[in-house]
Amino acid sequence: MKIEFAPHHNPWERRLQTASVLQWFFYFFCMGQCSIAVFILLLFTRFWLISALYAVWWAFDWDTPSKTGRRSHRMRNLVIWRYMKDYFPISLVKTADLDPSKDYIFGFHPHGILPAGGFINFCTEAASFSKHFPGLKPHLMTMSMCFRVPFFRDYVMSSGFIPSDKESVSYVLRKKEGGNIVVIVVGGAKEALEARPGAYTLVLENRKGFVRLAIENSTPLVPVFSFGENELYDQVENPKGSWLRWTQERLQKIMGLSLPLFYTRGIFQYTFGFIPYRKPIFIVVGKPIQLVKKHNPSQDEVDELHKRYLEELCKLFEEHKLKYNVPEDTHLSFV
Repeated sequence: MKIEFAPHHNPWERRLQTASVLQWFFYFFCMGQCSIAVFILLLFTRFWLISALYAVWWAFDWDTPSKTGRRSHRMRNLVIWRYMKDYFPISLVKTADLDPSKDYIFGFHPHGILPAGGFINFCTEAASFSKHFPGLKPHLMTMSMCFRVPFFRDYVMSSGFIPSDKESVSYVLRKKEGGNIVVIVVGGAKEALEARPGAYTLVLENRKGFVRLAIENSTPLVPVFSFGENELYDQVENPKGSWLRWTQERLQKIMGLSLPLFYTRGIFQYTFGFIPYRKPIFIVVGKPIQLVKKHNPSQDEVDELHKRYLEELCKLFEEHKLKYNVPEDTHLSFV
């Protein structure tokens, strides 16, 4: 196999962009484990008091993640996120104005291997979210286990993440002042197993919990599609029925996260590695779907709104796909 090395004369701008993506990859895959290791190791050194004091603080601060967390303006505006945005690059496309006095639920699709577009647009200001939607604060949901890791939990909260559970969503949507957006990656970890270039299969057919939450809280649903999200990584073939897919699905049920076997380019060469490809991402935010509040909606009412949501999502996809190099004969499919 011939290795294609990156040219030595690459400008520093591109090198900084690659470095920013590398630290983001570390943030997702390694920082949690490193935080646990540091917390434990400190207990066996003369710095044990750091972990002891943090444990006391942690106990008092246990419920903070489920109460909108502790977002940091400084963290969200770090220059490193702008370099990461320019690496791909990533763009935010608005199709309708949103009322800052109201709350919204954004359904984000697809998950991808790692939702780079979702992170940059909703956890940072690199793509100028606040300028596109003034007066609105996005809260991207992620696995609850991230908020049970010492040190790492504080880093996650600073970007505006909240746990992916009903209590956290309800707390955000019931705040009197309004102006909050809960961003739900509806397909979740299971959808990552469908992510590969040219794939438009969404795990959505039986995902209706977010619809019920919207009705119970009288919160408009907004479909969001990330064109290019699945183009960032190649994935080892794992068709349904294969031993690999069977193993991945079992692990996903046990651990709560999937383990897609992906491969891309490297840091100093373009032949193999784990750094995502430089492919553009366009996140298109659709129009809000208005609804009527009901404290205990029937299954038929949930099904009806879910059907409307699928129709609006498909409409959004069809209206914009040609702009973002999706073949005309390509359509969304749901599992």
